[in-house]
Amino acid sequence: MLLAPMVGLSHVGFRLLVREYWPENAHSIWPTEMLNSRRLPNEKLGETPETFRDPRETNLCPQILGNEEKAIFESIRRLQDWGASGIDINMGCPVQKALKHNYGVALMGDLDYAARVTEIAVRASPLPVGVKLRAAQNNDTKYLALFVRKLEEAGASWLALHPRTSDQKRRGKADWSQIAWARAQVNIPLIGNGDIQTLEDIIKMKEETGCDGVMVGRAMTARPWLAWQLGEHLGYLPPKNHPGRKAPKGPLEEGQEMGRALLFLVNRMRDYFPEPLGVKKCLFYIRHCHSWLEFGHELFARSSRCPS
Repeated sequence: MLLAPMVGLSHVGFRLLVREYWPENAHSIWPTEMLNSRRLPNEKLGETPETFRDPRETNLCPQILGNEEKAIFESIRRLQDWGASGIDINMGCPVQKALKHNYGVALMGDLDYAARVTEIAVRASPLPVGVKLRAAQNNDTKYLALFVRKLEEAGASWLALHPRTSDQKRRGKADWSQIAWARAQVNIPLIGNGDIQTLEDIIKMKEETGCDGVMVGRAMTARPWLAWQLGEHLGYLPPKNHPGRKAPKGPLEEGQEMGRALLFLVNRMRDYFPEPLGVKKCLFYIRHCHSWLEFGHELFARSSRCPS
């Protein structure tokens, strides 16, 4: 299981919250927020909100957005010095700002160019390189097969597929059959992503698609203990800071745990961000998680009025 990279959410505070509930003997790679390869070479890594990290964090795999050889090369070299354990290339972002610069999912429109970007990243350092992508335009599975094979040939160490098209963004249903299809095309790990909200969804995706791992995004804002639930199901140890406890289950237990999780997150915001930015990030987090919570609308309304 992996945490998905998410703009505005995959910061150090949220990563530490998810790690708080991670089974003690389970391992994963950890994302950052999306990093722009044009800006990254000139930034002070470790001092920007997107690159703040806790000294105890390991296996960080920053996600970068870009398509220019020099910028990607320099960004990866700097991220290696920063302590990255791997690099994730974004070929799935569907927002207009990325498309305008031929970033993100726009790269999926050109097989050779996408492979070239992957090759640049692979050459830049010895770090393993993965690619996060979407379903092909018009759900063209033949093109998807060509695309994932091309990325494997270019040196990608793993792929993560969100099976919605760029036009869908997060609307509609994720077509898990495309994960199974892509899994059959390559010999490198293929990670599935999309429409995961519960432990049962994780198990179902794994069984139906044969994917090598399941990546969970926004549902982790409402259930940051999903890995704990999965670990318990698979026989892993409980989280280090929760010895002897069972993972929360059901609306009552999860609602109670959410209160503790929010308090943990608020304290991490104080640790790592100036107060105005910390408040902004907390509200952004609640905006994404509140729809899953029985008390979510009241939580969002009250927190929106908090001055600090």
